[in-house]
Amino acid sequence: MILGMSISAFTTLHVVLSLIGIGTGLVVLVGMYRSKLLDGWTGAFFATTILTSVTGYVFPAEKVLPSHIVGAVSLIVLAIAVLGFYRYHLQGSWRWIYVVTAIIALWLNVFVAVAQSFAKIPFLHGLAPTQSEPPFGISELVVLIDFIGLGIGAVRSFHPAASAPSLRPV
Repeated sequence: MILGMSISAFTTLHVVLSLIGIGTGLVVLVGMYRSKLLDGWTGAFFATTILTSVTGYVFPAEKVLPSHIVGAVSLIVLAIAVLGFYRYHLQGSWRWIYVVTAIIALWLNVFVAVAQSFAKIPFLHGLAPTQSEPPFGISELVVLIDFIGLGIGAVRSFHPAASAPSLRPV
């Protein structure tokens, strides 16, 4: 039992939070490309992605695992993204800092989803049973390269201050 739930139910909750985090993060990323502030989607992305990382620490473990390290990095970049968005209102360099950290958090979520897919989906597991085989490494490298490109494009595209007077300091 974890927090009053069976391990299976808790795992399902964790996975659902992760998938919602990825979905809302992709919506936020599209908004960045359109230079749109999507407050509700951004809040949902932050909340579900933070909860994904936090719930990852509740699973029983006898030692620090790679997932714990990924979770810690994710929480750090999410804290910076949240500060940039809510505290500093994307002013000055906080615009690109927010974009970069939000995209890193999204990439980390997708990185883990790919790793879990290779661990849990029989066809993928057969291709890379130890996750040290080329199909796994190539998949993660393609995801990383894609996110680097998406991040560069988002930093260049996301300039909401020109169309969002609510970002000006009060």
